[in-house]
Order: sequence, then C-alpha cells, then structure tokens
Amino acid sequence: MVNVAATSRVPVRVFPDSELASSTVARELAAFIRQRAAEGRTAVLGLATGSSPTRVYEELVRLHREEGLSFQNVVSFNLDEYYPMAPDSLQSYVRFMREYLFDHIDIKPENVHIPDGTVPIEQVADYCRRYEQQIQEAGGIDWQLLGIGRTGHIGFNEPGSGSESRTRMITLDHITRTDAASDFYGEENVPRRALTMGVGTILEARNIVLLAWGEGKAAVVKRMVEGEPTDTVPATYLQHHPAVQAVLDEAAAAELSPQKTPWLANVPCNWQDEALVRKALTWLARRTEKPILKLTDEDYNENGLSGLLAESGPAYSINIRVFNELQHTITGWPGGKPHADDTHRPERAAPFPKRVLVFSPHPDDDVISMGGTLIRLVDQGHEVHVAYQTSGNIAVFDDEAIRFAEFVADYDEAFRFDDQPAETLYQRVVEFLENKQPGQVDSNEVQQIKGLIRRGEAKSACRYVGVPQERAHFQELPFYETGRVRKKPLSDEDIQLTMELLDRIQPQQIYAAGDLSDPHGTHRVCLAAIMQAVQRLQEEGAQWLQDCWVWLYRGAWQEWDIDRIEMAVPLSPEELTRKRRAIFKHQSQKDRPLFPGADQREFWQRAEERNRTTARIYDQLGLPEYEGIEAFVRWKF
Repeated sequence: MVNVAATSRVPVRVFPDSELASSTVARELAAFIRQRAAEGRTAVLGLATGSSPTRVYEELVRLHREEGLSFQNVVSFNLDEYYPMAPDSLQSYVRFMREYLFDHIDIKPENVHIPDGTVPIEQVADYCRRYEQQIQEAGGIDWQLLGIGRTGHIGFNEPGSGSESRTRMITLDHITRTDAASDFYGEENVPRRALTMGVGTILEARNIVLLAWGEGKAAVVKRMVEGEPTDTVPATYLQHHPAVQAVLDEAAAAELSPQKTPWLANVPCNWQDEALVRKALTWLARRTEKPILKLTDEDYNENGLSGLLAESGPAYSINIRVFNELQHTITGWPGGKPHADDTHRPERAAPFPKRVLVFSPHPDDDVISMGGTLIRLVDQGHEVHVAYQTSGNIAVFDDEAIRFAEFVADYDEAFRFDDQPAETLYQRVVEFLENKQPGQVDSNEVQQIKGLIRRGEAKSACRYVGVPQERAHFQELPFYETGRVRKKPLSDEDIQLTMELLDRIQPQQIYAAGDLSDPHGTHRVCLAAIMQAVQRLQEEGAQWLQDCWVWLYRGAWQEWDIDRIEMAVPLSPEELTRKRRAIFKHQSQKDRPLFPGADQREFWQRAEERNRTTARIYDQLGLPEYEGIEAFVRWKF
C-alpha cells in the first residue's frame, strides 16, 4: 500500500489491487463495529451500492460467518435508490443490499434504512425530510462508504449539486444513465430520477471512505483529489472533510501526479528503476513533442528531470538506452521467430511452432483486442486454440433471438424432420419476448438461443482467421450464466474448468484479457479465473508451465500505457482490414452493441482507433511508422 500526500487535497491510499484494498477496508470497518459493541454503543453506517463496495461486503460476510463479527449493534443508511423502483426489482438497491450483505449477516431488520423507490410522488419531499430526521435520531453517520461515478457524483448527487444539499429527488445525468444501461438492458429502461442523500448529509458523516477501482475511474479521481472544489464535480467537496480518505487500486490512481509524474510532485524517484526511467522518457518526449533521440539536457532540466540527468546523464546516453528498449518491443513474430537470435526479442524463438491458447472473455474479445496478432499466429504456422470463457448471451438483442427462432421454425416447416414441429419453440420465444418487462431475465430457451447466436459468430470468425473448429473451446463458465448483468462470484468450478482446459492443451503461449476497465466486470473475473488456475497448476507441479509464457492484451475499453508495453505487434493496412472483417463476423454486436459502455462507437471503430493511436505514438517517439499496433504486457507468474 502506498500513501499519496503530495498535491493531494484528499488523503489517498493506493493498493496493488482492489481485492487487497477491499479486504483492508472491510477489516477496518469490522474493527470499528467491534469497538462500538465493546463500548455498548451503536455503529451507524452509511452504505453505498454499485460495483465498488461489493468485495467489501463479501469480506464482511466472511468475517461474520468465520470470525464471529456481529452486526447486532449496527444501524445502516443507504445513500440512494432509483425512482420509481420496486424493492424486489432486479435493479433495486434494496435487492442489491440483501443479496450482497443483509441476507447473510445478523443485522436487525428495523435497523436497515434504504430510500424507498415506491413512495408516491406527492409524498417524496416529506419522505426525504423524514429520512434526514432518522439519520439525526440515530446520532448521525459514523462511517460513510462511498463510490464515485464518472461525472464525479457521490450518491446520486449529479453535477450541480451544492455542498449543502440534503436528501431529495434528483434527475440523473445522461452519463450516469449510460453507465447504468447495462444493468437495465438498455439506456431506454434506466429510470430518469432517483432519491439520494445530499452532499451536505454525506459531509456530516464523522468518517468517510471513498472506493474507486480501474482505469475508467482514473480521470475523475484525479479531479476529485487534485482539482479545485466545484459543484460540477460534487466529489471535490470531500476536500473540506476533516476525516476522509480515498482508497484506490493502482489503475484508479494512475492519473494522480505522484503516480503519473512523481518527478513533478516532489516524490523521491529511484532512477535505478528502468521502468520509471522509461516512463519518464516517453512522457518527456510527448510533452516536448520530440523523438526520444532528439531530447537534450535542457529538455530534462526544464521539465523536472534534472535528477535523472544528474544521476544517469548525459541525455543522449539515457535516450539511446530507452530508445533501444522500445525498439526491442516491436516484433512481427508474436510467437517467436524460428532460428533467429532472440536476445532482444520479446518472445522466444523456440519451440517453433508453439501451442497457443487465446482466452476470450466474451465471444468477440479475441478479434477485437488482438485480431491482427491472432491472424499472424495462424499464418505463421502455430497451433492456435481459442477459449471463449463466457457465452455472452446477455449482449444479444431480443430481435436477434426472434429472428433465429423464426429461422428454426421455417426450416422445420420446409424440411419437417420430427414429430414435434419447431413452431412451438418459435411461439414460446415470441410470446415470452413480447411480454418481457424491462430488465427481466430471459427464459432458459431465450438464453440458449442468444448463446448459440454468439457461438455461431465466434465459429465464423475462427473460420475466417484460420482456427479449425476443433480448436475453438466454449467454456461457458458458470459465474456468468445468470441471465443478468450482475454475475455470481468466481467459484471453484470456474477455476477447475479453466485448469482442465489448460492441462489438456498445455500451451507454450497464453493470451488473456488483462484490462480492468470493462464496465461489466467480466474481463476482471475471467482474468482471475486464469490466474488462479495457473497458480494452482503450478502448486500441483505442472511441468509444462515451466515452458509457458502469458501475454496480457486489453479489450475495447483501454490500451496499455506506452511505457508498459513489452510486445508491440505491428499491423499493415491489409492486416487491419482482415481484423475488421473478423470483427464483422460478430453480426449481433454490429451497428449497435447492446452494452456499448461510455463509448458509443462500434467495437471495430474503437479497436482501429486504438491500434492507430498506439502506432502513432511509436512514430512520434522516433520509432518506425506502422498502420496500427497491438500491444501486450507479460504476466510473469
């Protein structure tokens, strides 16, 4: 854990990952609850919903079950709720809190308070005043847990919320509704209003802990921690609180000055760390708009890098070293070039050809994220397997399911091959989907049809890039198969299935999605399944792992920072076109993905822009110019 103080207006703790951060916060909260119980006092907690606190709640449940943590002395007040919203709806925060916490601990039902999304509109104002009164009657909030939205909202206090605001009904910002669209199976189903504690209510809590995970939160975290207080970013008002802290993983902290440019933030720099030197040089080149080999002593001195220059200069010596490191990341042979000197290549020359296993969290992540590299690996003669970790069924529009059910019915009518016509399947599917309520979970039949649609598209893409059908593996990991955006926790069954596939193929090269910005969290869980499977196999003495390297790519949401890239695979215009055509095989995701996230463009557009941007940065640094580049970082397990 790193404490960040320089330039911070909010105290910050940075952890290597959200798991460690969440368990630490949960243990600290548990210690507070126990202390209050020992004193014979209640612990009044303000609780948040969303993806950020879920791991905290899971750890609190574990502490209750395994270490006797009691919640008998706890009184809770939740921050917010959509309006209108029935408490048993899939998206309700009442249901969320029950599923993640309240149904698994011994808190007294009468001590639980969550804004009521069913209050008649004419009674909302009185209800909100009563909610404020209940907080005061409980003695005020001792310990407030917060997340943060991309607009900088805390609770549902959108931009424009004043620092004195109280519990009230608000209108949700467009960005907030877009971010919530996946939970509601489309933005059109997201409520336009919500009930929320006010900023003033939150600021009256005695202690506040704000959680933020992933690169997607990095920009707004920077504004909260280092920007001026403003109602356009309500989270900046936390700067006025005497006992607040932001708990972040490294990805969410990436834009903070002490993390991004420690040499400008009066943070001691270890210039023996080659990764830090590389980070500094790529930053300096882009800041001065110069190729690395043209950087001068003056450039170093004028931009906060005099310490690096004094320790390792002159400038040209540092420039040459970093330039060579970046140049050595570039390879047109992602599987290793046979019979070549691999001293300065990112991959080994031998063995050749390699058994390669590409893990794809959803049925299109392989071609979206590393389609050019996948094509190269096949073209260069490697034995390439693709493992589709989930079915991806929730990302298929209802119309697509009807179209395919209709095809089955029409086919059966034309070729009648059994005594039970498929027309009945078609009728059941159409009847269900025509009566389906917003956010309702699909029937098993509809889920299967949607899963088969995604599977067929993945097979088509495999055929196009040259992966034989027997090397396409459809895992359908159980954690995903809920029919809902909210998934089950990763289980031993998920890990065992991954171990079995790995042990059966025994690859010499693995590719996996290493990004944490996926707004739905599937990439994060799929990566955890792979990492835990590899670690267990290692503990069991799997000898083949000694000759296996793991490369991490990133999905449609974020690219690796240029200084972190360890293998850069250049793409020609023709290869970029082939990659686009492979992505087009996923027709159900074409034109408009069901869950586009913050970026409304099609996946192929995002992928091409990202590949071209990476190539352009390499060019700006003075390296060869390419049409596109796909980037990878090695996981050294």
